Amino acid sequence: MTEIIGAYGGYRKTLSFGFACLIYHATEVFCERNYSFKNDALGKTVGQMLGAARSARQNIVEGSSRAGTSKETELRLYDVAKGSLEELAGDYEAFLISRGEAPWAATDSRASRLMSLTLDRYAGPLNRHDYGEYVLSMRKRFGAFLEAEDPIIAANSILIEIDQACKLLHRQIESIADAFREEGGFTERMSKARLERRDAQMAADGAPKCPKCGKPMRKVVARKGRNAGSPFWACTGYPDCTGTRNFTAK
Repeated sequence: MTEIIGAYGGYRKTLSFGFACLIYHATEVFCERNYSFKNDALGKTVGQMLGAARSARQNIVEGSSRAGTSKETELRLYDVAKGSLEELAGDYEAFLISRGEAPWAATDSRASRLMSLTLDRYAGPLNRHDYGEYVLSMRKRFGAFLEAEDPIIAANSILIEIDQACKLLHRQIESIADAFREEGGFTERMSKARLERRDAQMAADGAPKCPKCGKPMRKVVARKGRNAGSPFWACTGYPDCTGTRNFTAK
């Protein structure tokens, strides 16, 4: 029997969420160290940066949680998360430029050292405590870069990890879109489940088997042609099987 509610809530197992967590916490540290009333009197820059970092993290959570009933919502929220990260990247780029620094080139030795670090894919139990321990361990691993006291190192490092997270989210979005094209979503699963239930009831009531493939048949009514309005038996495997039988009332 088709499951109506699809898989959902597995965001803690994804690398994109792991990176989003690191980026959020690194941004908290960065803003606390580098912005004050003197250079951000109204708190707009800090508010925007923390808001964008939080939006990325929380939209991944919500998108994953809504995946069971709406692939469209899941896709939209992952796209919002990606957009929030790209917005945050703009703030870090502006910070560097305003201090006379260009973002690191891909060939920069510091960028290479950061890229040599790996973010472990979380494989523990899905509870807050264990995942929190995982995030703390990853913060420690990446801390010399993402939470560096030197703001130039920190800003460049966070930019690199934002790019990583955006690439991962892009792949997730493409994968979900492909699955939706192949399998449909919540509405399609509901329709399939109703048909399966109806077919099971028809079989229990003595519906015949298809003369072509042997699957149970369902009673349908012709919509057009000379037999329009008349019932007949059609294979439940349609459109893969086009077997039919004449309907005879009991």
